Amino acid sequence: MACIILVEDNTLIREAVSGYLQLDNHQTIEFGTTDGVMETIERNVADLVILDVMLPDGNGFSLAKSIRNVSDIPLIFLTAKDSESDRILGFELGADDYICKPFSAKELVLRVQALLRRTGSVQDTTTGKPSGRWTLENSTALLDTARHLLEIDGTAVSLTGAEWKILVYLAANCGQVVSREQILSECFNYFFEGSERTVDTHIANLRSKLGGGWIVTVRGFGYKFQGQHQQDPA
Repeated sequence: MACIILVEDNTLIREAVSGYLQLDNHQTIEFGTTDGVMETIERNVADLVILDVMLPDGNGFSLAKSIRNVSDIPLIFLTAKDSESDRILGFELGADDYICKPFSAKELVLRVQALLRRTGSVQDTTTGKPSGRWTLENSTALLDTARHLLEIDGTAVSLTGAEWKILVYLAANCGQVVSREQILSECFNYFFEGSERTVDTHIANLRSKLGGGWIVTVRGFGYKFQGQHQQDPA
């Protein structure tokens, strides 16, 4: 059972979504506005956030940015803003999934389940054993999938759920070129028009956080993780 924050101003939608999630044995904390959301996030009592964009007292995109400043909690946008630019912005702000209204409640619950599995047991869908110490020239990365821990040269690095999943998948396939389609299939389990661009956005964010040349682009094919695996973390 997970504790899920639901931010939705439409009472009927909020009650329906909450009801379906509770039938799936999840606990929900409901908000009709942005008021109180950040305080709840900062108490670290929740496992996932479902967030509308158009709220009566603020903008869901702005709220997501504030959330990402303090937490890497999994985040799903549930919104009527369905343009490609809105979806890309959502992923750029750190969303792990983006669902457009009207939506299937059953599909939403399945996506919640999939996201909780990905963030709770990342290594299940990878082909190798990415945990351990990695080196690249004069830099060292410690990747611990059991504890969801990433350190670069001894400094902890915070990743979103999507960034973490991509990094683990790339590291598990170290030295191999991984296509955008493979990343979408293995890390997100969905595809929509323009979604390949969201992979590029996540990769760009990862590179910024990792620094150096850990992830390289193989033009026309995809991406490749460059580190050399040393040992499992103690």
